[in-house]
Amino acid sequence: MRFVRMTGVVLTATVCVLGLTVARGQQAAIPAQSAPGSQGPGLIPNGDVAQGNANAGDAGAAAVGVHPLQPALELARKGLGELRSKIKDYTCTVVKRERIDGKLGDHEDLFAKVRHEPFSVYLYFLAPETVKGQEVIYVEGQNDGNMLAHAGSGVRAMVGTVSLKPQSMLAMQGNRYAITEIGVENLARRLVEVAEHDKQFGECDVNFFPNAKVNGRICTCIQVTHPVPRRNFRFHLARVFIDDEYTIPIRYEAYDWPQEAGGQPVLMEEYTYMNVKVNNGLTDGDFDPKNTAYKFGVK
Repeated sequence: MRFVRMTGVVLTATVCVLGLTVARGQQAAIPAQSAPGSQGPGLIPNGDVAQGNANAGDAGAAAVGVHPLQPALELARKGLGELRSKIKDYTCTVVKRERIDGKLGDHEDLFAKVRHEPFSVYLYFLAPETVKGQEVIYVEGQNDGNMLAHAGSGVRAMVGTVSLKPQSMLAMQGNRYAITEIGVENLARRLVEVAEHDKQFGECDVNFFPNAKVNGRICTCIQVTHPVPRRNFRFHLARVFIDDEYTIPIRYEAYDWPQEAGGQPVLMEEYTYMNVKVNNGLTDGDFDPKNTAYKFGVK
């Protein structure tokens, strides 16, 4: 509500029909009604942005009255406020899939530790085998603003730990977002920004689907559709799954407009946060490359 490979070891980081269940790494089905700019606010991702609206005109101003996005915006604001006041840290498994330079990549699975103050991230890559064992640490205000990363195996592992600017070309290779943008708080914040922007315009359909499930978690799914390509909009269709217990987004999908009339929307990015465990009491040691449970090789 998008968290690296070793030729870029970072992540970005960075929505359903009624009763839809989404398991790990599974793309949600597109409802029948989802047939067929400026990219709006927030971070513009590395790699592909929406292409279907490239030569389109602008959407007109929203009609006077309650915008269809207003209930979704209120829910997003409430969730962001509660997240900031009630959740200090969490661990989870992140499953991400991103389209970059026209190519939809494979699913990547990562174990993550995230602390909000100071913003701190530890990542361990679980799959696929080509990236398994990679580790990344980023702590806001430390290491001159750089992240530390190392490959898991093979020739790349011989390089050892490297220090990279999160937005550098090397760190961003194969990723839509820098590590500084990972996490459910960043996702919730971006959702609020985009909803506030899109609320200025018409041509927006919004549907709520209660009792959706993501990896067994009960969620409310918010589906937003912009039927007509407009330069104002960043996506054709987006789905956000809000965990009913934690009131945080745990899955996000965004699709471009179909490439041909009657075609299917084109997946741009999807992120799922599974097995979320909050307020674990994470300490500086969880984000220290000298931690003996990690393999950064820093002494």
